[in-house]
Amino acid sequence: MLDKYQEQGQLLEPYLEIIISPLMDIVRSRAVELGTASNEITEVIQPICIIIYSLVTVCGYKSIIRFFPHQVSDLELAVSLLEKCHATNSDTSLRQESTGAMETKCVILLWLSILVLIPFDLSSVDTSMASSDYTGKDEPPPLVGRILEICKNYLSNAGPMRSIAGLLLSRLLTRPDMSKAFTSFIDWAHETLSSVEDSVIDHFRLLGVVEALAAIFKGRNKILGENISLNETRNFEQLNNPVDTNTCDTSQEMNCLEEEDLDVPDVLEDIIELLLSGLRDTDTVVRWSAAKGIGRVASRLTYSLADEILSSVLELFSPSEGDGSWHGGCLALGELARRGLLLPISFPKVVPVIIKALHYDIRRGPHSVGSHVRDAAAYVCWAFGRAYNHRDMKNVLEQVAPHLLTVACYDREVNCRRAAAAAFQENVGRQGNFSHGIDIVNTADYFALSSRANSYLSVAVFIAQYDGYLRPFVDELLHNKICHWEKGLRELASTALSLLVKFEPEYFANVILDKLVPCTLSSDLCMRHGATLATGEVVLALHKHSYALPTDKQKTVAGIVPAIEKARLYRGKGGEIMRSAVSRFIECISIAKISLTEKIKRSLLDTLNENLKHPSSNIQNVAVEALKHYIPTYFVMMENKGVNDIMSRYLEQLSDPNVAARRGSALALGVLPLELLSRGWKSVITKLCRSCKIEDNPDDRDAEARVNAVRGLVSVCETLSEAGEDGIALFPLIKNEVMGSLFIALEDYSTDNRGDIGSWVREAAMDGLERCTYILCNRDSLNKEKSSSLQLEKGDNSGDDHFSSYFEASLAKNLVGGIVKQAVEKMDKLRELAARILQRLLHNKTIFVPHIPHREILEHIVPNEAELLWGVQTFSYPRFVQLLKVSCYSKYVVSGLVISIGGLQESLRKASLSALLDYLQDKITEGHNKYKEPSLSLDILWILQKYRRCDRVIVPTLKTIEILFSRKLLLNMEDETPVFCVGVLDSLTVELRGTKDFSKLNAGIAILGYIASISDPISIRAFSHLLTFLAHRYPKIRKYAAEQVYLVLLENENLISADKLNEATETITETCWEGDVEEAKKRRLLLYKIANVETAATVNATKKESGKAVDQNQASADEIASYSLLVGSAGF
Repeated sequence: MLDKYQEQGQLLEPYLEIIISPLMDIVRSRAVELGTASNEITEVIQPICIIIYSLVTVCGYKSIIRFFPHQVSDLELAVSLLEKCHATNSDTSLRQESTGAMETKCVILLWLSILVLIPFDLSSVDTSMASSDYTGKDEPPPLVGRILEICKNYLSNAGPMRSIAGLLLSRLLTRPDMSKAFTSFIDWAHETLSSVEDSVIDHFRLLGVVEALAAIFKGRNKILGENISLNETRNFEQLNNPVDTNTCDTSQEMNCLEEEDLDVPDVLEDIIELLLSGLRDTDTVVRWSAAKGIGRVASRLTYSLADEILSSVLELFSPSEGDGSWHGGCLALGELARRGLLLPISFPKVVPVIIKALHYDIRRGPHSVGSHVRDAAAYVCWAFGRAYNHRDMKNVLEQVAPHLLTVACYDREVNCRRAAAAAFQENVGRQGNFSHGIDIVNTADYFALSSRANSYLSVAVFIAQYDGYLRPFVDELLHNKICHWEKGLRELASTALSLLVKFEPEYFANVILDKLVPCTLSSDLCMRHGATLATGEVVLALHKHSYALPTDKQKTVAGIVPAIEKARLYRGKGGEIMRSAVSRFIECISIAKISLTEKIKRSLLDTLNENLKHPSSNIQNVAVEALKHYIPTYFVMMENKGVNDIMSRYLEQLSDPNVAARRGSALALGVLPLELLSRGWKSVITKLCRSCKIEDNPDDRDAEARVNAVRGLVSVCETLSEAGEDGIALFPLIKNEVMGSLFIALEDYSTDNRGDIGSWVREAAMDGLERCTYILCNRDSLNKEKSSSLQLEKGDNSGDDHFSSYFEASLAKNLVGGIVKQAVEKMDKLRELAARILQRLLHNKTIFVPHIPHREILEHIVPNEAELLWGVQTFSYPRFVQLLKVSCYSKYVVSGLVISIGGLQESLRKASLSALLDYLQDKITEGHNKYKEPSLSLDILWILQKYRRCDRVIVPTLKTIEILFSRKLLLNMEDETPVFCVGVLDSLTVELRGTKDFSKLNAGIAILGYIASISDPISIRAFSHLLTFLAHRYPKIRKYAAEQVYLVLLENENLISADKLNEATETITETCWEGDVEEAKKRRLLLYKIANVETAATVNATKKESGKAVDQNQASADEIASYSLLVGSAGF
């Protein structure tokens, strides 16, 4: 239970006292009652200690031990309790299998760590001294000796007891009355460190001793500082204070001279060298510890020696050093600055290094390293703001501030952006030397910088308006970001660069463009890709801010793409990236209306056409966006020759064998301007409608091409309708041809190795149906207004509408029904999209969609609320199932619902089935209940007839029927039950003939069993059909059919006379139906005789089965070669 608070331990802190205090009181009281020598005491306190230790792992020991009891009398009790637990060996220390022994020891050690701080001499509370021969000269009190022995043993432990034992030793041995124990422990530690052997225990003991010594020395500063005079300590404290040391009076110079006479032990040089080498270590924790050590040692040295350490640290920032050395050096500088040991006279040497570290980023293969260095450099800047006076930091901040904000806005890593912003905020708050500093801090806050896009496109633009920040931002983007190794960052950087154009358009036009254009032909892929994008974005931004490029600049920009193609930069690695960049560049110069020669116009059009035929959908989409602006700018407006060839070329490519050409041409037709479409829009719509349908040749089928055809078709209709192009012919074509093609696309359930690829077409079709509906309804609205105006002019007040509506009731029914069907099928994405579209159609306030049948019921089921969770199965199905009571929509709902109920996804099956059962068993609508099952049965029969031999629908439908039969539904409908059963049996006769689908056979056999079990003459036909599967070629089917026959005989006594029932059941149970098929056939004939099935029926069934096998062998010659069918026939 406590594990979920691991990352937010502070949430428990207000309640720790009421949790810890009672638990520790129980531990203390039970230890007093039972005695520490009792074996029962450990069993009692171990479960309690497990809880306490769990809180320690979540909240930390410092928050927990505050609530431990700390009476003086508890010291000996705790020591005895620890000795008792120490004598008990635990089987394991794994947390999930722990018996509580390890947790108990840890808790008692923590308890002792607070008890040893009592303000009395420990010898005065040690009752064992009276009965021992303790002299008190050269050894600690017996109680202390017991603690030391146990702690020494735990220092070799591999678990958390090692660290807690070190904590206890540090608090015990730093007491003023423990000098003898301290000396004794130091001697033991020296002996242990000197005699380490190559064993696992010795390695852990070495770690424990070093950890304990570190904790002891950290808490025993007075002992470590005995060799330093009070005068020298006072001088060092003066160095630590953040004061201006640029000037030094005579007395300070004398102090500095006296410091030179300080005797420094030789071993200190080895220690410093070890710490400096630790700054280069490969592990971050080692570098951080070494930096801490450098800071502590330097605080004890003279200025000259500390300056030598600083020089050694600065050597780590050599270009030849790795990122680990740079990181360790930044950490060391941060520690020196935080302690005030980095004197202002050293700033000229340090600040340039920190600025380099703020931008440290080294490319290594497909990525780069350096984020930890930049983060540490920001830490140094943060330490500057906390440790120094604003007078000393004035010049430093003028240099560092632009770089800090550059990192805060443009760094790739969010932790670096936040670290730089925190450093800037610290300096603004403590130094106060920044103009507009508060405004910048309020904008570049922790949350604003969490999004990279927001940092680049919003925060940076806001900061760039202030003096001193624009040029550094531009330089960072130009030199480091548009050539970055990450493609997405280069694209973002080019957009960010364009947003800065508004501040100095002249500078960008005359300087930045001159730098970018040569980089478009760079040998480095990242550089030329980013430069191409940035050039296009800058040109577009200059156009948006009404800056006209000179003719020579326009000529230079116009020659970029021909130069790229001449250098053949589309080939090889990065060719696809450059194609997308060039398409975006063409789009930008088209919007900016850059002057082009006729030759370049043709060349750029050919480039876009080549990109339209590229297999990559991303390249095609970018090329289409470019084409959308390029043709109106350079071909239509200028009345260019050969415009007619453009549309004819795209129409020809709709039937191209190359699927990529078909995809691109369909999208291209959708973005053509009205001036081109008006010359042949009928042929465009007709061919796009044809392209929306599944191709006749299986080799030519491509779902992406059909998706693009649907999108292009709808876009063409919108373009033509907005211009009012030939409404008399256009809108009937949209009503009949376009809507018909979209309804056909809504039935696209194509699949391949990627899954249900037809869902892409259905998704596009639903969007297209919505948009075309608005087109027709809008046209009806205009026609109605015109008709009303004519009636008023003629004085006709009859109120009758004298115009024909394009959006009729039948069209509305098919539209809503098709969308509702998608809203109850198996794909979450499509269900949510369908519900959203239906919601917009019903509640659109701009364009009213008329003639929707049962609109009130639909509006109740799909209300106009934005936060409805249509993608959640348990929310959407219960709502849409209510449409089963509406006859015009019930078939659509059932046809989609059976796909979900009979599907493979368990959660979807449960949600959809539960919704259907709740609807059928609902007692609220009592008057309608008797019609629910008959209506459902008719809809199911309609599905079985419409989707005959279509396993995609038939198999889940049969599974749905089986599930409903198992719930005793559809079998008790009085007169309707025989009709339904006859329809199902007729369908099973067709569907089960020659099928190899095991799931289909199993569902069909189960249905036959249920029908054969009812008391109706139709059961004889079902039983006869069921017996035919006893001789099926698949052993598993024979066995399953035999099981169903056995169950039928037990439930329906009317099929076989009572005197032959035992013989029939014995025949079924004693026959090995998975054995020889010939034997199974003999047994089946015997059952025919026992059941008194007519010979003609038997012969007929035998003939049908034989004919079925022959037809199956002839029709499935090619299918047998299919690996998937072979696997399916094996029963998998």
